Amino acid sequence: MRKRTIFALVVAAALGWSTGCKKEVNKGEFISAIDASLAHHHDCVWPAPVKMPAQADASKDEATRGYDALVDAGLLIRTPEEKKRFLIGSKQVNDYDLSDKGHSSWTPDPSQPGYGNFCFGHFNVTAVDSFKQDPTNPSEYTVNYEYEVEGIPSWANTAESRLAFPKIAADTSIQNATVTVVKGSNGGWAVVPPQPAPTGQ
Repeated sequence: MRKRTIFALVVAAALGWSTGCKKEVNKGEFISAIDASLAHHHDCVWPAPVKMPAQADASKDEATRGYDALVDAGLLIRTPEEKKRFLIGSKQVNDYDLSDKGHSSWTPDPSQPGYGNFCFGHFNVTAVDSFKQDPTNPSEYTVNYEYEVEGIPSWANTAESRLAFPKIAADTSIQNATVTVVKGSNGGWAVVPPQPAPTGQ
């Protein structure tokens, strides 16, 4: 009986020692890995590249709102024009093109000549809210984190731009996203698959 008691105490001590010596997960390493994966991502006013010059029906507010906000911000030049239509008269349209200021803020799409976007800022992780280890892979974690977009220029921070592009308004607040990180053979953490720009939750 005494031998069994001693054995039980030794096993309990060994388990307690292994638990106490288990290395804590460093949230800072998660933040560094996620920041690294987002280093080359920027936010843009349109979800996809648009062609410039552009034309929009002046009578349709939903078609002109975004362009007009960028005119007010000094990035586009608006030129009213009357467009003739076969047999049914004409309609008023607005032509939009890049201003000198707009050229310096324009990000061309290398795959589509003439297309591009107004992109700005960079993503920055502000905190890790929670993380969960994959039960089948101790080197993999699902991480819930908070982020913000830093470096938003003055033209994107106007009331008109926020109203026309709700994503800009969202970018001025803290948002949440989820990602998977895996520990590599070198001991560092990496996001898998490579992280696209977060869309928020």
